[in-house]
Amino acid sequence: MTKPLLEIRNLQAAYGGIQAVKGIDLYIAPGELVALLGSNGAGKTTTLKTLAGLLHPASGQIQYDGKSLHNIAAHQRVAMGMALVPEGRGVFARLTVQENLQMGAYSRDDKKEIATDLARMYELFPRLAERRDQLAGTLSGGEQQMVAMARALMSRPRLLMLDEPSMGLAPLMVQKIFETIRDIAALGMSILLVEQNARLALQVAQRGYVMESGAITLSGEAGELLGSDAVQQAYLGS
Repeated sequence: MTKPLLEIRNLQAAYGGIQAVKGIDLYIAPGELVALLGSNGAGKTTTLKTLAGLLHPASGQIQYDGKSLHNIAAHQRVAMGMALVPEGRGVFARLTVQENLQMGAYSRDDKKEIATDLARMYELFPRLAERRDQLAGTLSGGEQQMVAMARALMSRPRLLMLDEPSMGLAPLMVQKIFETIRDIAALGMSILLVEQNARLALQVAQRGYVMESGAITLSGEAGELLGSDAVQQAYLGS
């Protein structure tokens, strides 16, 4: 097996005084799209926040590119190539689309390359090109999701972590967002996709993990999980 880009061993983390993550193991290989599935309260968002450095783990190990992330601050993880697109998008409402994207490159000082990446984002998200001077807070939910994704990509991550990108979006916009996730994955980027829409997530992922009450209860190839009776009953409505 190729050396993982990200490896988690026996990770435990608490959120709001509750132990939300109870000793999970998970890995992502370079260029791999991995889905982390589960219902509300399963511990998925706490896992992502811990990986991003926004929460401190109670115990366990997180290794990224062969290095321990113990005591590595959130902004340092961004500089190392990790980017989180948070649940709820978190756009800067009073900044324009372009200013939001430029904020994603705050840790960089290569102005020419930033301009090149900005142009690339507008190719990847044509709708944002039309709205580059519009305040992000006035955009639709789907457009704000595009801003959040493009902003994260402006940091040039090697690992993109997406927290519920389809939440609250109209079906047509969900389809567009997932097409874009597929396009980003095709460029060779590693992606950890947290998503309640199990069918969509497993259709774009290579592998998946199912999380329940803070623990990983199932893992395997995406096709296997799609065909699993347990996944069918719990997440696919059949």
